[in-house]
Amino acid sequence: MKAKDGGGRTLPETIAGFGKVAAFAGAWASAANRGAPRKLLSAGRPSKLLGSIDEAIRRSGLESGMTVSFHHHFREGDLVVNLVMDAIARAGIRDLTIAPSSLTNVHAPLVEHCRRGVIKRIYTSGLRGELAEQVSRGLLEAPVVIHSHGGRSRAIREGTIRPDVAFLGVPSCDRAGNARGWSGESACGSLGYAMVDARHACSVVLLTDFLEDYPAIPASIGQELVDWVVQVDRVGDPAGISKGATRLPKDPRELLIARRAVQAIDAAGVIRDGFSFQTGSGGSSLAAVRFLRELMLERGVKASFALGGITSQTARMLEEGLVGALLDVQSFDSDAARSLAANSRHYEIDATCYADPHAAGCAVDQLDVVVLSALEIDMAFNVNVITGSDGVIRGASGGHSDTAAGSGLAVVVAPLVRGRTASVVDRVETIVTPGESVDLVVTDYGLAVNPRRADLAAALRKGGLEVLEIGELREIAERITGVPEPVEHGNRIVGVVEYRDGTVIDLIRDVRA
Repeated sequence: MKAKDGGGRTLPETIAGFGKVAAFAGAWASAANRGAPRKLLSAGRPSKLLGSIDEAIRRSGLESGMTVSFHHHFREGDLVVNLVMDAIARAGIRDLTIAPSSLTNVHAPLVEHCRRGVIKRIYTSGLRGELAEQVSRGLLEAPVVIHSHGGRSRAIREGTIRPDVAFLGVPSCDRAGNARGWSGESACGSLGYAMVDARHACSVVLLTDFLEDYPAIPASIGQELVDWVVQVDRVGDPAGISKGATRLPKDPRELLIARRAVQAIDAAGVIRDGFSFQTGSGGSSLAAVRFLRELMLERGVKASFALGGITSQTARMLEEGLVGALLDVQSFDSDAARSLAANSRHYEIDATCYADPHAAGCAVDQLDVVVLSALEIDMAFNVNVITGSDGVIRGASGGHSDTAAGSGLAVVVAPLVRGRTASVVDRVETIVTPGESVDLVVTDYGLAVNPRRADLAAALRKGGLEVLEIGELREIAERITGVPEPVEHGNRIVGVVEYRDGTVIDLIRDVRA
C-alpha cells in the first residue's frame, strides 16, 4: 500500500531497514503540543506568546488529577503560585498534586484551594505560615511529602514526581522562551530549581514581567524546553528573597555562635588554600561567612569555591579574590543576583548538579565544610529543621541532609534556648538529617562533637577549644527551660519526610488543638 505526502510524492508505508513511514503533511503540521497547536504568526511561524494565564492553562492540556510544579526562587516575594492556582480554580480543575520546590508564608491562599478540593496532594521541601499550620492539623487527606532539594531533583528525574505542567516565574525571557533570572526589574538570580522542572515537565509555561528581544542568550532555561510564555504585571518582589530564613542577623547571640563555629572549623584544620564551603539559611549559619572572611583576609587564604544559596557576602568574597568561584543554585539577595549577571566566575547550577544523590556526581560531595542551622538536635545528633517544638510544620528540609551527607565537616549551629524552648533535646520532634551525617554542634553555651569523630574532638581540644558532651548541653538547656511536656499528637499522618535517596526517615503526625 502506498501513502501520498503533501508534496505530491508517493511513498511506501514501510521501508525495509527503515521502518514505518510518516509522510510529510506540511511545514507546520507537527508543531503541536499535547494535541493543541500553537498560535501562528502571520508568517506561519508558531508563537509561544499567550494573552493570559487562563489561556496557558487551556493550551497546556492541564486536567483534573494531574501534577503541576513551581519554583521558590522569589521566596517570600513570590506571586506566581497564587496567581496560577487562582486561575486553575476558575477553570474548574480539581484534585491536583502540586510540587513546588518550597512554600512560604505568602502562599496562605492555598489553604482555601485545599479545602475546596483544587489541591489534593503536596510534594515540597518546606512549608511555613498558615498553610503549614493547617496541614499540621489535618487539612489534606493525603500526607504532604517533604524532600530535600537534591531529593526533589532525584524524584523528578526518576519519575516519582511527574510534573504534567510546570508554571515557572522568570524575571525575563524572549518570545521563544529563552529565560534568565539575573535580568529585569524582578531579577531573582539563579533559577537552579526551575531548571530541573523545565527539563522534565511534560509542558512548560513561563510567566514573566519583562520580555526581552530575541535571542535572550545565554539563558538559564532554553527555548527548546518551553511551550508557552505569558506576560504578567509582576512575577515577584525581589525584596522578599532575603526575608525570614535568609536575612543577615544582628542578634549578638547569633553572631557569637557564628564566631565560635568559625573558630572550631579553623581548629579542625579546614581553612586552608583551596578549601570549599557552604553556609545554609538561618542567622548564625549566614553570619559565619562574615567571620570566615575576616580570618581568610588575615591569613591570606583563598577558597576554591563556595556553594549553595549565594549571598552578598559570598559575592563580595569572589570580587575580593578570596573565593575562586561561586556555584549558585539559589541567590539569597539582590546583590547576589547582580553578581551572577556581572561576574564570569559566578556560575548558575541546577539542583541536579547541586545535590542529586543519584546523579553521576553532585557539588555537595566536593564540600570541605558546611554550616547549617537547626530547630532541634538530639542525643544521637539527629537534626530537625521542619517542625517546631509544638509539632507544627514551620520550616524546610532544603539542602540540609544533602550537604551534611556530602561535606567533609558538617557543622550545625543553634542557640541552646529559644525563648523557653530548648534546642538540644533527648529526641527531636522530626528527623530530617540523621546524626551519622552531623560532625559538630555549636551553641552559645558550648560545642559538642559526634562520638563518631574522635579525631575532630582531639583537634578542637588541641586548638584550645572546650568540647562538651551533647548530654551536657541538654542538661544546661533543661536547667533553663525545665523538662518540656511531650507534644500531643493524633494518630493521623500528615507528613512523610523523605531522606534524599527517597527512603522515609520520619513521619509527621497531626497536632491536637
